[in-house]
Amino acid sequence: MKLSMRPVRPCTFNQPSTPTPKPTHYSCAYTLTQPPKLNNNKKLVHHKTQPLKHWERLLDPIDLSATNKSNTFPYHFMPTKKSVKLGKKWKEYQGIRNWDGLLDPLDDNLRSEILRYGQFVEAAYKSFDFDPSSPSYATCLFPKSSLLEKSGLAQTGYRLTKNLRATSGIQLPRWIEKAPSWAVTKSSWIGYVAVCQDKEEIARLGRRDVVIAFRGTATCLEWLENLRATLTQVGHNHNHNHNNSNDGPMVESGFLSLYTSGTKCSSSLQTMVREEISRLLQSYGDEPLSLTITGHSLGAALATLAAYDIKTAFKRAPLVTVISFGGPRVGNRSFRRVLEKQGTKVLRIVNSDDLITKVPGFVIDNSNENDNDDQHDMSCSRDLQLAGLIPSWIQKRVEDTQWVYAEVGRELRLSSRDSPYLNGFNFATCHELKTYLHLVDGFVSSTCPFRASARMLIDNYRRQKSQGLKTQTLKP
Repeated sequence: MKLSMRPVRPCTFNQPSTPTPKPTHYSCAYTLTQPPKLNNNKKLVHHKTQPLKHWERLLDPIDLSATNKSNTFPYHFMPTKKSVKLGKKWKEYQGIRNWDGLLDPLDDNLRSEILRYGQFVEAAYKSFDFDPSSPSYATCLFPKSSLLEKSGLAQTGYRLTKNLRATSGIQLPRWIEKAPSWAVTKSSWIGYVAVCQDKEEIARLGRRDVVIAFRGTATCLEWLENLRATLTQVGHNHNHNHNNSNDGPMVESGFLSLYTSGTKCSSSLQTMVREEISRLLQSYGDEPLSLTITGHSLGAALATLAAYDIKTAFKRAPLVTVISFGGPRVGNRSFRRVLEKQGTKVLRIVNSDDLITKVPGFVIDNSNENDNDDQHDMSCSRDLQLAGLIPSWIQKRVEDTQWVYAEVGRELRLSSRDSPYLNGFNFATCHELKTYLHLVDGFVSSTCPFRASARMLIDNYRRQKSQGLKTQTLKP
């Protein structure tokens, strides 16, 4: 993906005073070798360029090698001691009022909070071993005591308390045993739980905050789970009485499998989350407490499932907020209604150029539903709309196919096309977490889509990318 200046919608907010920079290259997580050529002896010669790495990561192309060895993130928006004190307004930024009046234009304090939680997600990516040839493939690279520090989050005031693993429930045939071990890895490190312990940060936030962060798709079996896109019942033991199984909360089969499956050697992600939340509620339940679950791509879907599960399992759970980046659809309308009834707050950051946010299934907008209008915005109007166009009995047949999903929570819709610094974007780069953080950093409002100061993010990243490439070039 290239960086260049190109015309965008007019905006008078903070216009740049510096000259237009020359086009340069932005990072991408994979490169393809150039076509071979004939040498003087008429033999094919292949260029020694970096091959396509980790095909299973194409939906989450995070270029971990681009960051330098100082463990600093290539963004200028990391929180500092001078960050704005949220105080008694912290619940508003956690969505207690469904972020009314904070999204368009985007409130600067909310922007900072979204970016802050995005860094916890990127720390999960940086801590994961993506190398299939490594004996520690699909595990965490760093010990629990130093994970946040080594992944660039040393000054946040949070302490990691629990590593989390996800297990695929796919039953593999016996012949698959001959496949490479990395191709059949069932259980892998998926994220972590961290608790704010710094007194100054707790005072700034107005409460003690617990973060659960999930990375996106990384292993082969996680990819296969993503493809299991039909809806399945969730919460058979949640005391929901439904005569028709399709009337109850339903979620994507693969996501539910990754959340609830376990092995003899590894507990399910659901069990790990419940045990840790139970312990934290016993320790901090008597003080102001928030639970923020964040993730990107597959991690965004797991974050939504975890929030649903926590509010179901713990009747006295604190305010639970989901901050999701580039997440796919998760469940049906009944699932959305239960989330709203629980009081679970979901803020979906969506890039309109990101295909992953438009799958799986499709959306039927039923205007006769008594959904919470404050929670459910009009984002589904951009998807396939069948209501009012076809008879209700056909709609019912379509819903019975278990492919009809519903968007949940509130939506902050962004677009790669609004950034004057991104050009030549494609499927992978539109879904990249760094692209999402860049867009959040630059977004002002629907009428003024991008602020000039966001160029600092790209400039910082470009410099560190260049330093990383120079370091690699000097290696023998």
